[in-house]
Amino acid sequence: MTNRPNMIEFQDVHKYYGEYHALRGITASIRAGEFFSLLGPSGCGKTTLLRTIAGFEDISSGAVLIDGKHMEGVPANKRPTNMVFQSYAIFPHLSVEQNVAFGLRRDPRAQSEKDSAVAEALEMVGLKGYGKRAAHALSGGQRQRVALARALILKPKVLLLDEPLSALDKKMREQMQVELIKLQRQVGITFVLVTHDQEEALVMSDRIAVMFEGEIAQLADPETLYRRPNSRRVADFIGVMNFLPARVLGEAGGHIQLEAAGLGQFEIEPEQAPGAPTGDAASVGFRPETLTILYEGQTATDRETPGTIDEVVYYGDMTYYDVKLDGVEKPVRISMRNVFGRPVLDVGARTRVAWSPGALVLFR
Repeated sequence: MTNRPNMIEFQDVHKYYGEYHALRGITASIRAGEFFSLLGPSGCGKTTLLRTIAGFEDISSGAVLIDGKHMEGVPANKRPTNMVFQSYAIFPHLSVEQNVAFGLRRDPRAQSEKDSAVAEALEMVGLKGYGKRAAHALSGGQRQRVALARALILKPKVLLLDEPLSALDKKMREQMQVELIKLQRQVGITFVLVTHDQEEALVMSDRIAVMFEGEIAQLADPETLYRRPNSRRVADFIGVMNFLPARVLGEAGGHIQLEAAGLGQFEIEPEQAPGAPTGDAASVGFRPETLTILYEGQTATDRETPGTIDEVVYYGDMTYYDVKLDGVEKPVRISMRNVFGRPVLDVGARTRVAWSPGALVLFR
């Protein structure tokens, strides 16, 4: 994937709405054949950035390139892109095949070729045999597939997805996430997804751009974003992250020496400290699954610290514990898989928590 050429390039892109600065110097690239996500809270600029690719929004300054060509002055209908909207924009009075064929109405090909293209697109999205069905009689997941087929039939170089799964229930959304991944691999074109759902972005993407207030805070693959966020704000936005107050004591032998509440003194590697913090107050972050509750007879492979169970939330396959480490007022969240024979602990129980310095990230 890293050797593929860039399909989309943003070069210092700014967008103003009057005095409101919606996009603030976006510089990034999206590779050919990549499943790329723009992730962030409402109002961060992710949909605006997507619309600059589609040609629905003009930029105030900078440049947007698609497949090496500048898009300045190129209207939406002349760009090698197509979009699936949040609402799907399905025509309820048309059949499924009429909806899918809508984009071919000016296509010079013979009707038989168009019919073959429609049948191929419907089969691609798992709707073979649905062509004659009325669009208004479809489920939410089926309407989403029709919207995908209608976009893909034009064979764009880039498919833009504006929160296409947000209207689906949890089970259908998870099913469609997997189907979209398979579809993207099958067609091999660049997908750009806008979402505010962190889990959705982690599951579906080759790379993710996390946006806040019109800027890209971090652009990385899902594992790097999750394991090594470059700021506390990104860490707090992506999944669940525990934070403990810490002090940087110094550096020795290429390691950063720290002291953290509830954990004591330890060392971490420089790559665990984005921004290379030195001196005074800081905080360390770690994910719930990187801590382990030790049961009777178990010993820690690295470090352990005592604590008290403050809250228990049972999810069937997992139990989430809020544990107050000794000397720390705010509890930390620990996730434990419910394997056979492992008891669920009660609130108020004393426990020991295993942890490793290698799982921590240092933030200023």
